[in-house]
Amino acid sequence: MHHIILITKIMALLSMCLAPLSNLLAEETITTHNQTKATQIKKNQASQNQAVILMYHHFGVDRHPSTNIRLEQFEAHLDHLSQAGYQIWPLAKVADYIRKKQPFPARIVAITIDDAYLSVYTEAYPRLLKKSWPFTVFVATDGVDRRYPSYMTWQQMREMQNNGVTFANHSASHDYLIRKKPGENDQQWEGRITSDIQRAQKRLKIKLGRAPKLFAYPYGEYNTALANIVNKMGYIAFGQHSGPAGINDDTRALPRFPMAEKFAGLNDFKLKINSLALFIEKQTPWEPSVDHNNNPPKLLIKLASQKDIKLDQLTCFVSGQGRVAVKWLNGQKTQFSVQATAPLPTGRSRYNCTVPSSENGRFYWYSHLWILLPTKTPPTGPSPIKKSPAQI
Repeated sequence: MHHIILITKIMALLSMCLAPLSNLLAEETITTHNQTKATQIKKNQASQNQAVILMYHHFGVDRHPSTNIRLEQFEAHLDHLSQAGYQIWPLAKVADYIRKKQPFPARIVAITIDDAYLSVYTEAYPRLLKKSWPFTVFVATDGVDRRYPSYMTWQQMREMQNNGVTFANHSASHDYLIRKKPGENDQQWEGRITSDIQRAQKRLKIKLGRAPKLFAYPYGEYNTALANIVNKMGYIAFGQHSGPAGINDDTRALPRFPMAEKFAGLNDFKLKINSLALFIEKQTPWEPSVDHNNNPPKLLIKLASQKDIKLDQLTCFVSGQGRVAVKWLNGQKTQFSVQATAPLPTGRSRYNCTVPSSENGRFYWYSHLWILLPTKTPPTGPSPIKKSPAQI
């Protein structure tokens, strides 16, 4: 009995002596874990020079495959954004950072939807509301005012706005804004376009109480003349040419990644939201309009300095033509030109260029829009450049 009591006392004494050591080891383990976690967080939150802006139209509407996203694709997008730790920001916040040239935290994404179709309310809104994620809908207001059955109603939009959704200007008419009407001169065209944009802004304010100075070009079509009008009116504007939006990008036409079912598989989606903005010091021409006498157009690019870029792997593609040659214009590989091998067709085309970064699986991405109008359609603003300059 005495032996048992003695052993119990010895064990208690040992426990008292070892407790501080045990606590110390536990604290060191926790500290090491927290330091590792903090290091990872710091790495993940390192400032970035871009955010990715996604653009959708229809949701689960199979009769519009060129602008539709299948619901299983959309859900896969949202699940990946959640699981991979992306932050979903309001578009206005992203635009403000770019306007101020303020670096972003890592993994910033904004979600935008063009045209205010009914499937936004019935399909996209419930899924995004469940995640409490902000998003912006660009509204072509005439279609809503005329109560087209394929569009949302103002009442539905008010409900969505009460739950954090933003509605912005997509013009009233959703017309091809760069194209003149028959017999219209530049001054008349400018007056009509200005009135169109103002009418949409007024309707948004009347029906929803507010309207941010954000504008999405219908069909993603713009030229220098239209971009200057929109800029003069105080808007930050968005196209439909692909690529992340960089802090050095021109706020007259910021890029967005179009999400349609043909190009919205999960692997493609992961690649796009993980992309980096290719910093361009100068592009010639900036003007997207193509002259029929200078087709295919030549694009000249002067790159800004970027340290982790593998320039020997720069690759460029032309819509409908595939990969095309890149011609370096100097030994330092800071200037290059790219030109389609065949004339561009009437309508919209793009030159897309990508180059790997030193981070595994990440690519710098740049896209240039081209628009070739039908021969009977007069262009707006100054005539397109007829001859590419010899140098930048």
